[in-house]
Amino acid sequence: MTRKATTRRATHQTASKASRRATQRAGALSVLLAASLALLPSTAAHADGIRAQQWALDAMHTQQAWRTTKGQGITVAVLDTGVDDQHPDLAGNVLTGKDMVGFGAQRGDRAWARHGTAMAGIIAGHGHGVGNGDGVLGIAPEAKILPVRVILEDGDSARTRARNTRGNALAEGIRWATDQGADVINLSLGDDSKSAHPEPAEDAAVQYALKKGAVVVASAGNGGEKGDHISYPAAYPGVIAATAVDQNGTHASFSTRRWYATVSAPGVDVVIADPDDKYYEGWGTSAASAFVSGAVALIKAAHPGLSPAQIKKLLEDTARNAPSGGRDDSRGFGFIDPAAAIKAAGRLKPERTHAAAYGKKYFGTGPDAAPDDNQPSGWVGPAAGGVGVLLLAASVLLWRGRRFSAQDASGDLPL
Repeated sequence: MTRKATTRRATHQTASKASRRATQRAGALSVLLAASLALLPSTAAHADGIRAQQWALDAMHTQQAWRTTKGQGITVAVLDTGVDDQHPDLAGNVLTGKDMVGFGAQRGDRAWARHGTAMAGIIAGHGHGVGNGDGVLGIAPEAKILPVRVILEDGDSARTRARNTRGNALAEGIRWATDQGADVINLSLGDDSKSAHPEPAEDAAVQYALKKGAVVVASAGNGGEKGDHISYPAAYPGVIAATAVDQNGTHASFSTRRWYATVSAPGVDVVIADPDDKYYEGWGTSAASAFVSGAVALIKAAHPGLSPAQIKKLLEDTARNAPSGGRDDSRGFGFIDPAAAIKAAGRLKPERTHAAAYGKKYFGTGPDAAPDDNQPSGWVGPAAGGVGVLLLAASVLLWRGRRFSAQDASGDLPL
């Protein structure tokens, strides 16, 4: 995601298979606060076939994890393009959020809340219908989504204005979400351009969130075929960085390989929901980040006293299919396993820090320790560990449809 018009770039990191090469050639978009989100217009998908396409649910052992919890009581902040709270797969699971951008597309416009809705569905979609249900089922279907708009969609006409606007939407969004009591903060976005560099305000906001007990998850980046440039906010200390793998557990070629990689998660042929009530199949580390955030929501629901550092270590220690040597830059410590992490967490002593609402604007006084009968418990700082980028790249409709150019007058773009 771009913060400086002259030096920062944004890439949307979910793309159709057919358009991946074109997207990679085009490179990152020079746009401030912009996400390159696009979808292919087509006829409506048959929602009742969607669940069968969600291979990630089985791969992540969600049925075992759901024997303990489905995420009830946990709030996941989705800092993105916005979330459609009226989508049938999310109705009732979306809280009142905040728009940190303040301009651009609105509800009903094509370039509105597409990427954010897709991420929210992966995290906390509950589907709709009866029986096995229709639509997208998230990893933590009983968790709540707190939407925070910090970037613009690809195709948003306001992106021209954004190039000339300086803002701290991401940093302020992280602080705001933390002060609303978010338990998990999902950042399916980032900057992995050649000029990417850390922003002090963002780094400080991430550390503020961690000290308050909020777990911060980010996409590692989609620069695996473009030089593996470091991505921010993925590389900030304490962040859980998610890389992408396919159904075979193989590292996705587009997924950035860097030292900050923590764990891997599904990022290829991922079913996503859209405000147009259709379903698409996409790829990207954005999706991987959302899956990890959903898994963290399950762990937090089962063991609410665990600190961000404890949860990060749990994910590392319980990951499946670990690389030779225990870790590498392409898959981190291996494939995330929330069921195993929940079980292992039962052997830990909680550090008892927690996310807590703060009444003033964006800035609190520090971590809120849970009360103790004798004395306040100490705070153990979150472990360093980078994480990354994303921003959905482009996608392909599950069933049928024709591709429109990103310059089509209708405003419909490939995801």
